[in-house]
Amino acid sequence: MSLYRQCSECGHKGQAGMHPFAGETMPLGGGHTLDNMNGWRCASCGTEELDAESLQRFAAAGDALILNERAAQQAELRRIRHKLKLTQRQAAELTGGGHNAFSRYERGEAQPMPAVINLFRLLDKHPDLLKEVSR
Repeated sequence: MSLYRQCSECGHKGQAGMHPFAGETMPLGGGHTLDNMNGWRCASCGTEELDAESLQRFAAAGDALILNERAAQQAELRRIRHKLKLTQRQAAELTGGGHNAFSRYERGEAQPMPAVINLFRLLDKHPDLLKEVSR
């Protein structure tokens, strides 16, 4: 790596521009971090650009976090639906989805709206409210 680069964000170059960094730990989200990351950081605006290998690892780790979160969400919806003794069709009708919407949520073929997840989390804590929201 050469010593300095021009920042693509603020345009600064030289000592005020991009400086290389190596072996740093970077936040990934949700309290997770990724070690041994390399790239460039602007001394003026703080913009960071990862090198190709670090960027690929960052993207793969982010994708894995999303997939793990979705799998946990699918299992949570299934668990709550069973606790409430609802069929997939009844759960779909309750949330305003199509006749097979809940099946698709539980198989990971569709992502439920946050309102669906929030409703089921609420019903998990207060199952007696089911009769209030059911038709």
